[in-house]
Amino acid sequence: MPVPQALQVVVAGVRDFASYQADPAKVGRVLLLYSGGLDTSVMLHWIRESYEAEIVTLTVNLGQPGEDYDVVTGKAKELGAIDAIVVDAREEFAEDYVLPAIRANALYGGGYPLFTALGRPLIAKLGVEHARSTGCDTIAHGCTGKGNDQVRLEATVATLDPELKVIAPVREWKMGREQGIPVKGGTEQAPYSIDDNLWGRSSEGGAIEDLDQPPADDVFQLVTRPEEAPDEPQSLRVGFEEGRPVSLDGERLELVELLERCADVGGRHGVGIVDHIEDRIVGLKVRDLYEAPAAAIVLTAHRELEKLVSTIHQNNFKGSLESHWAYLCYAGLWHEPLREDLDAFMRSANRFVTGEVTVKLYKGSATPVARSSPYALYDRSLASFGESGGEFSQSASPGFIELFSLQSRMAHRVREEGKKERE
Repeated sequence: MPVPQALQVVVAGVRDFASYQADPAKVGRVLLLYSGGLDTSVMLHWIRESYEAEIVTLTVNLGQPGEDYDVVTGKAKELGAIDAIVVDAREEFAEDYVLPAIRANALYGGGYPLFTALGRPLIAKLGVEHARSTGCDTIAHGCTGKGNDQVRLEATVATLDPELKVIAPVREWKMGREQGIPVKGGTEQAPYSIDDNLWGRSSEGGAIEDLDQPPADDVFQLVTRPEEAPDEPQSLRVGFEEGRPVSLDGERLELVELLERCADVGGRHGVGIVDHIEDRIVGLKVRDLYEAPAAAIVLTAHRELEKLVSTIHQNNFKGSLESHWAYLCYAGLWHEPLREDLDAFMRSANRFVTGEVTVKLYKGSATPVARSSPYALYDRSLASFGESGGEFSQSASPGFIELFSLQSRMAHRVREEGKKERE
């Protein structure tokens, strides 16, 4: 196929940057990762016209609330797609991506529960599978050159199938939006860049970039503003087996439904709002607003149960590995072998994380108020100030203190003596 006229002026400038970038002259059929929103709708039209390529769209259901997939596929076909595929990947997402994150108490930068970062490698994996099955030679996505998602998607595609090529029109060709494409909601452009799934929702851009201003009311679509949440608290009892959430208030649930219910009840009580300054892997520092009620409840309960059943050494050590797990996920290195090694540790560390934690939800807070486990490393007769004897010998404490503080006391004495000599 000859290089389309619209691309001739820029082909030489981008083709050699990475081995997986598409040569426009060799693009025949493209699998477009398609949301149905403005950017990917414009891309569908633009790629088809500019590359003279056939387009297959892939839309992945990760639990985005309020999505009408018939409308999405209908729009794709109206814009010229030869096929429009929808995959319901909610169960796979929950089991293979969110569950490992729960066991790892995964938060990037201390606040972001990684819902977009967890979803992108799954979307890319499904993209590779459906590109192969539909005869596509190229995968297209709508990421910009300033974000993390380009790394997450392209690193996964290049890992899973080095023969597939990638095009990113928003980044590479400075594609415009003047294409006359209808968008959801009927507006020319959404006020914020939104991404959501069953683990949370993010908003960025627009007025959010004004760091000296609080977020506007229209940002929050998933979580009730805490000031407007119910005046009465609600308690939610979360049950776990080996680190896996299995029940709410004693009712056993599959993981997807459990997360959806947590999102619903937590959202009503204003739980899970995170106003976050974040270090992107491309070097930018940005502000993101997250609504993650399910993550706020489940991670809070999981961490509390771990504290109850694990030793001080396990809890102290695991935290350092959790931050590294979160970084690998955030940075798009889902297929890095170290992440799999860390997963093995997390599964082992969660072998006895079985029990229940009651979380009180009230005007934006999720507070553990009760916990129980058959593996609790807690003995009331030992811990109580009102009892003595048993396995804990209080008379042994002075000897323990003398030995425990030995090096600290020696260091203080030696350094004080040296200070006096210098004087």
